[in-house]
Amino acid sequence: MDDRNAQDRATAGRYEAREADWRNGAIVYQVLVDRFAPSADLDAKRALYPAPKRLRGWTETPVAGHYLAEQQVWSHEIDFWGGDLASTRARLDHVQALGADVLYLNPIVSAYTNHKYDAWDYQQVSPEYGRREDVRALADALHARGMKLVLDGVFNHMGRQSPRFQQAAAAPAGDPRRDWFVFDPALPGGARAWAGAQNLPELAMEHPAVQAHLWGDADSVVRSYLRDGVDGWRLDVGHDIGFALLEELTRHAHDEKPGALVVGELWTYPKEWFPSVDGVMNFSFRELILRLAQGRLSGPAAGRMFERIVREAGTEQMLKSWLMLDNHDTVRLATALPRREARELAQVLQFTLPAAPNLYYGSEVGMTGGDDPEMRGPMRWDLVRDDNPTLAWTRQLLALRKAHRALRVGDFRLLESERLLAFERHTDRIGESVFVLLNPSDQPVTDTVLVPNSKLMSNSPMKNLLQPGGPTPNALAAVMEVTLPPFGMLLLQPDTAPRGGYTTYKRVQ
Repeated sequence: MDDRNAQDRATAGRYEAREADWRNGAIVYQVLVDRFAPSADLDAKRALYPAPKRLRGWTETPVAGHYLAEQQVWSHEIDFWGGDLASTRARLDHVQALGADVLYLNPIVSAYTNHKYDAWDYQQVSPEYGRREDVRALADALHARGMKLVLDGVFNHMGRQSPRFQQAAAAPAGDPRRDWFVFDPALPGGARAWAGAQNLPELAMEHPAVQAHLWGDADSVVRSYLRDGVDGWRLDVGHDIGFALLEELTRHAHDEKPGALVVGELWTYPKEWFPSVDGVMNFSFRELILRLAQGRLSGPAAGRMFERIVREAGTEQMLKSWLMLDNHDTVRLATALPRREARELAQVLQFTLPAAPNLYYGSEVGMTGGDDPEMRGPMRWDLVRDDNPTLAWTRQLLALRKAHRALRVGDFRLLESERLLAFERHTDRIGESVFVLLNPSDQPVTDTVLVPNSKLMSNSPMKNLLQPGGPTPNALAAVMEVTLPPFGMLLLQPDTAPRGGYTTYKRVQ
């Protein structure tokens, strides 16, 4: 009995430790500062957008432009809508009301384009957005609300027009400034560039001076922003940075601020990328979810794939990994899945799989948008209404996740089913388990499901979490017969409350 009690305490402690770490299962809200909220004083900023840059009206939709040979960018890359850090801070009520734990900003550093992935100076905030003082003010405002701030670190490459690259390109052979980049006259533009984009020359990250500037020195980019109040970094094209350098960066971030989050943008299988990063942007989960919702993948096959990823990458790492259904690089969810039932099924998975759900601004209100630059449209504040069904559904899922510990920090267990996607999120307490059963098909399905949880009592009542008071299947000796309509969904939880003073769970919790 003592051994069993010790084991139970150790298991309980695992979930308590996960809850104590803000990075686990956090709800992340992503913002493009230029497009999130109109500036309160746009007229005073107009000089910051000189031609060929263009300042657009807030109701205009981004459209693909033409290539500007002199600037080596596309014209839509220098169309601006005028948002800034102060206007973002003024809209935190909306972000907090959704239940977000983390605000993640796309790049805010000094750069030429609207997307800021072409950094000119990492230590300076782009003047259209504000100054370092505005970063500190935003961090303070978020911390006062019990929230965190994560920035986008674009350390693999800089902008071609950046002073650092221009000086290096003009320097003679042997000048140490040239060691920051990889120059080769045989390459387009004379220097190695990310994905062949000449406006994005890659940094020679093996060079010690580059590492010192980015993360190694006390006043490096990574460490100084963490001291400003930032709580973590999302690393752009983390797969290009590689295992060893990512691990060095992450170690320095943790040394500067214990508990800081480092998430890598990794379009790869996540298994071997830990501990190089704390978490990944879980594109593998996203691809499986979209294929499932589009009818290109069966429920049981998707379940096996989810289970393998969690098993091989590790639950602790998956809980810190961001699960997004859309972002600034993909078509928006409402465009990818125009059918409402398919979209809602995808969202249920976003909020029930082991992950940190990442909401892209505007998707909570059903914003649409195709390929770049359409998916980066200005926030539709006119759609933030209580009668918006997409917003109401998203709020319901967010509240559900907030209310159930197993969905935030629980383990993942696949249920046995022939035709449904069925899994359990569980802790050490049977009353916290959530059973997720989905029918990702156009036909009604009746299936027998085995629930491999020894604490689930036979014939005990269940709660319907998506439809409180709604119908629930009966579990007989861990076996349920479940009928779901096309794209039907059930989230069930054991009801362990006593009835008439009696519960079969009285000695099993």
